[in-house]
Amino acid sequence: MRELAVQALSSVERGYDLLAPKFDHTPFRTPDGVLDATADALRPLGPFGRGLDVCCGTGAGMRTLAAVCQGRIAGVDFSSGMLAQAREAHPDAELVRADVRDLSFGAEFDLAVTFGALGHLLPSERPAVFAGVHRALRPGGLFAFPIGGPPPVTSVLYWALLGFDAVMRVRNAVWRPPFVMYYRTCPLGAVRDDLATAGFDVTTVPLTALGRRPDGAPRFRLVLARKPA
Repeated sequence: MRELAVQALSSVERGYDLLAPKFDHTPFRTPDGVLDATADALRPLGPFGRGLDVCCGTGAGMRTLAAVCQGRIAGVDFSSGMLAQAREAHPDAELVRADVRDLSFGAEFDLAVTFGALGHLLPSERPAVFAGVHRALRPGGLFAFPIGGPPPVTSVLYWALLGFDAVMRVRNAVWRPPFVMYYRTCPLGAVRDDLATAGFDVTTVPLTALGRRPDGAPRFRLVLARKPA
């Protein structure tokens, strides 16, 4: 708890530098079930050539790229501590330290993925990130990421996430530098609109392996944003 408190009172970059050595042993790492379900959904759409993990962190999501890409895989993140961990896990990957709000890649990838990163982007920052991913993809390339369905308003999870976001907003109002981490700033409709504005053709598929909610809706969907050929 002390370490998490120090992290939360740091900038996003510094906070993840501090957390990096232990990150894969925390609940914040994307679960293997989500990574494997994503790979299973992407496999029929491939094979792909080169792959890029946007906000790769310690490289957990790069296992998905390795499962569906025939070319070299790459990851980009702005935390040097997280990239150091990713380099140990994926020594053959190309790892780049950069701000994903200002990606400088040309059209060199066939598939881009991201896992658990959208909450670190303010809604006003998403268009720049999506535009950078669009530039990084070859014509016909695909940008894919899982997104969870909104929990029912009567659930404990709904109020827990609402409370977390409220605490973070108060923290960022009274403390500098800010630590951007929100759970309720990236609803599917808004994300679809931003992707379409960046030039993507957007569809979704349910990740049925991850189960359904009591109302029958899938717990997770995979967003598939295609750059026109």
